Amino acid sequence: MSEQDIKKIVIIGAGPAGYTAAIYAARAGNEPTLIEGLSPGGQLMITTDIENFPGFAEPIPGPELMMAMRTQAERVGAEIISDVVESVDLSKRPFTVRTQRGEILARTLIVATGAEAKWLGLDTEEKFKGRGVSACATCDGFFFKNRKVAVIGGGDTACEEANYLTNHASEVFLVHRREEFRASQIMVDRALNHPKITAKLNKVLVEVLGDDMGVTGIKLKDTQTGEIEQIDLDGVFIAIGHQPSADFLGDLIKKDTVGYLITEPGSTKTSVKGVFAAGDVQDSKFRQAVTAAGTGCMAAIEAGHLLDEER
Repeated sequence: MSEQDIKKIVIIGAGPAGYTAAIYAARAGNEPTLIEGLSPGGQLMITTDIENFPGFAEPIPGPELMMAMRTQAERVGAEIISDVVESVDLSKRPFTVRTQRGEILARTLIVATGAEAKWLGLDTEEKFKGRGVSACATCDGFFFKNRKVAVIGGGDTACEEANYLTNHASEVFLVHRREEFRASQIMVDRALNHPKITAKLNKVLVEVLGDDMGVTGIKLKDTQTGEIEQIDLDGVFIAIGHQPSADFLGDLIKKDTVGYLITEPGSTKTSVKGVFAAGDVQDSKFRQAVTAAGTGCMAAIEAGHLLDEER
């Protein structure tokens, strides 16, 4: 094994965090290799218009923003590989990254694989994703000014989403399949006491209604009586949680109870020296493109500092 065979920085994941890490690492002369995975661009690839990413006076489609980041990363010297990581060996450095096509050795590793929203699995839910069905109120709530929307879920996330949407929507239906919410009491009280929020308890979403223009309503089924209720509205927000895309790591890096990678406060350092985590795979709170990009920058700088120390 020669020095030329070992990559200085390998980045796993190709969303805002991964691409930003690649840009910063390349500009620092650390010759990063980015492995794109199955879903280059991540969740932004199904986001139609982004209006809250700094630097764009007009809305920019998610795929266009991701392509611009990818092009920028390549322009400054990052190597981008279309491959999928199956497992890693973190027992010694250089680390071994096993992909579908072979093995890559890395002095440092940046995990930026993101998190996926959990969906209900309805055909009509899939049909209207990006056209009225969303999993992020902060991202898409602005598009529902003075319109009726529904939030599906019963935890803190659902209550937070419902409360946030009251800043835009005229009415918010909070749909939960049980009689009692799983959310903390303070979040439940805040939601149920808001004049714009109407709780629909013991109800499950069975169908999203719509036409060529997007969502026009939903059908709910009562879990106790089986009765079907139809509500006319314009948007549906699925808020039943997120799943970090970190299964390939197994138990090699410390995770929280949900599966998010744990990083040191104010840092992207994980429990394994030389491994850094950026973006939604370690962020269960904000989950925004701009915060993911910020931690991608941090991870690249921290990985670079470690490489400098070890020279």
